[in-house]
This record gives sequence, structure tokens and C-alpha cells, in this order.
Amino acid sequence: MLNEGYNYDVGTNMASHDADAIRHLKQSIAEGKHWYISLLEAIALWTLPEETYAGRHYRYLIAGQAFDWLLLAERLTAEIGSLIPEKERVELLFGQPPIELSAGEFKGLIGNEKYQAHLNYFYGITVERALHLAIEMEIEKERIGHHQRRGDVFERIYGFGEAVLLERFRQEAGCPPCENITLTELNEFTYWLFKYRIANSDSARLASDTRKALQQLEQMSSEF
Repeated sequence: MLNEGYNYDVGTNMASHDADAIRHLKQSIAEGKHWYISLLEAIALWTLPEETYAGRHYRYLIAGQAFDWLLLAERLTAEIGSLIPEKERVELLFGQPPIELSAGEFKGLIGNEKYQAHLNYFYGITVERALHLAIEMEIEKERIGHHQRRGDVFERIYGFGEAVLLERFRQEAGCPPCENITLTELNEFTYWLFKYRIANSDSARLASDTRKALQQLEQMSSEF
């Protein structure tokens, strides 16, 4: 799994397991295995939860629980450049893999622990954002139909406005107030919102919101 809390700058040092992951990726492709399968095997070998590489900070594990495997895929495929079709690489990073695998096959390739952490990311960040979009669209339909109801997206879902929730999140995380939010902090905030919603919603509401978000994701996927 990912070793939470360990960080390094690739310019000065690299954990041996992660160097092995990159070597495996290159060697496996050179031996004729499909690059996507080789990539997932390399992901299984990877241990760092975050790193700085080529001047960019990558955080693969959010809140010690949610694994952003596509971010790690972006990092690893940067190592193999011309060994893979650029079109397929870009499509993968937008969620369209070159080979269709079952959930069981995908789990078998990246390992059980990373797969469970991937599910945490999917439901805690991807689905949570889809819920935001679904509620935003509901509010827009109400506006067009002149059926105004009180509350923005965050008030509808969590009972408080975004600014209040972000301040609470930052206080709990020990982060200083800031006018801007980075993508990494946005991921952490979204996952915090997901856990907040679970802790403060009844089971019927949770089920309803999850269905709504999954339907939104399905619609977005069909339009891709």
C-alpha cells in the first residue's frame, strides 16, 4: 500500500520500491506486455503517498484514505513517454482506459488495499462532486421555472454555506486561512465534505443523494 506520511524530492532520493515500480513498467512494456496492464502492475508496487517530481507536488493519497490512481498514472506515464501512444495516454487520464477490465481484474492488478482506497476516492471525491453538480442543476431548473427555494448547493447538501464549511475544514486540518484553494486542498476538502455528510445525514438521504450523484456521473459519461 502507500506509506502515509513519507515524502521525498525525486531530484535527491527515491524509495527503492518506487524505483522498482518504474523499472517494472519500462521492462514489462519492452517485453511486449500491454502498457496499461504494465502500468497497473507498477501502481501495485508503488508506495509513496506523495512526492515532488519535476517541480510539481503530487499527492496520491487524500486524508490517508482516498487513492487517486489516475494522478499516479499521470506521473508514471510521464516516465515512459514514447513507449505508449499519446492519444491513449490522454484518454486514460480523462477516464477512458485503452482496455476494458472488470472490477475484479482491476482489483487484482493494483491490489486489494489500493483498490479499497480507490473506492474511497471514487465515492468520497468523484461522486461527491457529481452530487454538487446534480444539485446545482436542480437549483438552475428551479430558477428557470421561477420556483425559487432558499440555499445554495452547499446549504442544500450540508446545511451550511461553502465558506463556513471551508473554514471549519481548515481549522480541523490546521491549515491557515487563504483566499485561494489548490487542487490538492480541494480534493481534501471534498473528501472532508463526504465524511461530514455521512456523519450528519440519515440513511435514506444518503442513499438518495448517492443515487442522484451516480445518475449524474452516468449521464456525463454517456455525453463524453
